[in-house]
Amino acid sequence: MAKLRKASAYRKVERPYTRKSKYRAKSFVRANPHNLVVKFDMGNPKKTFPHVVQLVCKEPVQIRHNALEAARKSANKLLETKLGKNAYHFKIKSYPHHVLRENPLASGAGADRMSTGMKMSFGKSIGLAAQVKKGQAILEVHCEEKDLPTAQLACKRANHKFACPTQIVVK
Repeated sequence: MAKLRKASAYRKVERPYTRKSKYRAKSFVRANPHNLVVKFDMGNPKKTFPHVVQLVCKEPVQIRHNALEAARKSANKLLETKLGKNAYHFKIKSYPHHVLRENPLASGAGADRMSTGMKMSFGKSIGLAAQVKKGQAILEVHCEEKDLPTAQLACKRANHKFACPTQIVVK
């Protein structure tokens, strides 16, 4: 598998141009990569909790699906071990719809015979990203009042997985 480029290469929010058509020749995106985010709701979604802790994005950014999954794993592990499986509701609010593309160019000896340059340069799909606007919640934790410090710590741990400035908001 190819090496993953750093997040700053895909951070800028661009027009979500992912033409999918029922006719294969008119569809630019040949195949969609599968979404790495396994679950979007964890804990106890049926119970209503009085407090909500949100991780809010401070600037418009694209967050890749592997970063969302890493944040989900680290935050959910902490919540599950400290609070138990039924004492919280953890929800990922942003969904990775946008297909990230790359037009790989060969370099070195013999590169002139392999590359097509900018001809047919739409690129191959290499991943998915969630386009997050300024002030939008990326994820949220519903919990009781006594569990607020643990929920804030879980959001802080998830924050380290994202390449954007965020803030933790308690409602």
